[in-house]
Amino acid sequence: MSWQPSMNWQHAKQRAHVLSQIRAFFLERNVIEVDTPLLSHATVTDVYLDAFITQFNYSQNSHCDESIPLYAQTSPEFSMKRLLASGYGCCYQICKAFRHEQHGRYHNPEFTMLEWYRIGFDHFRLMDEVAELMKLILACKNVEFISYQDLFKREVDMDPLITDKNELIALIISHDKLSDWLLEENSIDALLQFVMAELIEPCIGKEVPCFVYNFPASQASLAKISSTDPRVAERFECYFHGIELANGFHELTDVEQQKQRFMQDNVIRAQLGKVEPTIDENFISALEHGLPPCAGVALGIDRLIMLALSVNKIDQVITFPIINA
Repeated sequence: MSWQPSMNWQHAKQRAHVLSQIRAFFLERNVIEVDTPLLSHATVTDVYLDAFITQFNYSQNSHCDESIPLYAQTSPEFSMKRLLASGYGCCYQICKAFRHEQHGRYHNPEFTMLEWYRIGFDHFRLMDEVAELMKLILACKNVEFISYQDLFKREVDMDPLITDKNELIALIISHDKLSDWLLEENSIDALLQFVMAELIEPCIGKEVPCFVYNFPASQASLAKISSTDPRVAERFECYFHGIELANGFHELTDVEQQKQRFMQDNVIRAQLGKVEPTIDENFISALEHGLPPCAGVALGIDRLIMLALSVNKIDQVITFPIINA
């Protein structure tokens, strides 16, 4: 283990320049920078996200010998939507986020996220704005837009909205990717996500950023369901050079739908033997008060800077990764 930073001084200066470009981008558009807490009394129910937990001994509602859990944010999403519900306008945040996942080429458990919300936008308008930011930071001239359904048809000759386990397993076998756990997996979403990660993502966004939109409704717990096809939700992701860069939604504003989706997440978490987080009541109260029609997106700053600097490991664009933090 080395005490020295993994990012050199030249890359640090280039990183600072990218951050200044991002802030100038939003200043020009009158999108205001905000700041929200890193610690929260609640966390997300997302089946595939796990938060870091710490203990707080000085709550007003407990004796100092007793502790309550606080959660490191996996993203500032709930807090920022609370701001919007309270009357804030279009806003963005550059902040730390934390996800209890393995350190690797593209992920550090503590990372930097850019998240922003645009009142009155749908996911298509927001994709256009993300594309403009990509062009500014990465100097790419064009982007590609394709629906999730059309992407699967093009890349693996399958319609993901009407597929079943047998078809998915046969596809995985044909690419020599079968493992025992896949045979035991009964979740179509889990199998689709495996196909997406292993068979499709490596093939897209090679020349220009690729925006994939209208994911299956079951894979977008915070997005509106499409008014033209109830099988899909108005969610998008952006991929470039094998890296997942951004995840965005035309935001769900219906509080009853949102509560149902959170509860369904926890049902699945229980089936997987995972902890079932308490639903964030502050966020639910904000939705009850009224979230304005909006679209929002989270973008990985470290991954964006990896692409801007043409490096191949996240450790090269952060000072101290988890292994020597």
